[in-house]
Amino acid sequence: MAANNGLHVTAAMDDEESHSNGGKIQPVSSTPGHQNWVLDIDKKQQVPPTLGDLLGVHELFSLDVWRASIGELVGTAVLVFMLDTIVISTIEADIKIPNLVLSVLAAIIITILLLAVHPVSGGHINPIISFSAALVGLISLSRALIYIIAQSLGGVLGALALKAVVSSKIEQGFSLGGCTLTVVAPGPNGPITIGLETAQALWLEIFCSFIFLFASIWMAYDHRQAKELGHILIFSIVGTVLGLLVFVSTSVTTQKGYAGAGMNPARCIGPAIVRGGHLWDGHWVFWVGPAVACVAFYLYTKIIPRQHHKSKGYEHDFSKVVKVMFGGKSM
Repeated sequence: MAANNGLHVTAAMDDEESHSNGGKIQPVSSTPGHQNWVLDIDKKQQVPPTLGDLLGVHELFSLDVWRASIGELVGTAVLVFMLDTIVISTIEADIKIPNLVLSVLAAIIITILLLAVHPVSGGHINPIISFSAALVGLISLSRALIYIIAQSLGGVLGALALKAVVSSKIEQGFSLGGCTLTVVAPGPNGPITIGLETAQALWLEIFCSFIFLFASIWMAYDHRQAKELGHILIFSIVGTVLGLLVFVSTSVTTQKGYAGAGMNPARCIGPAIVRGGHLWDGHWVFWVGPAVACVAFYLYTKIIPRQHHKSKGYEHDFSKVVKVMFGGKSM
């Protein structure tokens, strides 16, 4: 789930070693045979990057990037199929604490899928990671757009695969395991709507998404922690944090009908498109909430001291894009 090279872990490790050899930072794309950029931290660039360079417009026409996005598509499809299956099975099995079992299994599955997709595309399988990585500058906005489109299509394919193997009764009763704020349930005087208010759900989505970025993805963005921990351990932490946040978001409200914080818009949009109906009620929350969290996390990385977060050398940093757009020079 994160930056251009598996939450940028491998590149981050190489970065630390490169500082002792000529002062070069040479992040390498996870796509074989493709290098994104080389930045000399001791010399100013002879030719200032254009807006197109910072946005990575050339990547829209790069076969390597589109081929890498297939990993995002397949990985997200598998994620949606497996997570939604777990949601249905844990509730159907009448377990005493279904959200706890769901959280543990989700953590395991997410970790495995991140490790599987990492060599292909960097292992995002989540629009939150792609968007956040683009803001920080680990990947371009163009690559992030391609990844998010692929992830959304993957979510739809995963939901279609699940629909093909479950009965219509389960599909209707469990909404394909999709992201819901409310559901319609039988009441004493007819059907009633139960669930969580939109404002509460939006705040939960923002808080949980920010915590996810701060508590796990942060480790991959910081070169020192990435080098010390290694990408296998970081992916495990990412999965664990997501699992814990799923448990927290479903436990803190105790509202039936609310499926918990999505923290992955691609996972939410798949069942919404395939199943439709009430899954579209308040669906925007599962996109706006994470987007706000990504912006908040980016602002946080710009506020803290440089020595505590080594992001100065990232080529596609959004602040550089803004400077060029308004006629300033990129630093």
